Amino acid sequence: MYEVKVSGMTCGSCANSITHALKTIDPKVKVAVDLQTQTVRVESDKTEKDITALIEDAGFPVSASRKIN
Repeated sequence: MYEVKVSGMTCGSCANSITHALKTIDPKVKVAVDLQTQTVRVESDKTEKDITALIEDAGFPVSASRKIN
């Protein structure tokens, strides 16, 4: 599982955009978006680099990411 700090998320539409983008590379991905802390938790077999790149490609800057258990 990864925790990604994402800038610019302000609404449910932002959360949906990120979730949809992540599902394009991993249909079984589990995503939890916290708009208040601007954090996305991602459970996927994909790499941290793949996940952060996809979030940035969706238009949301990633300021930090880390692997968590």
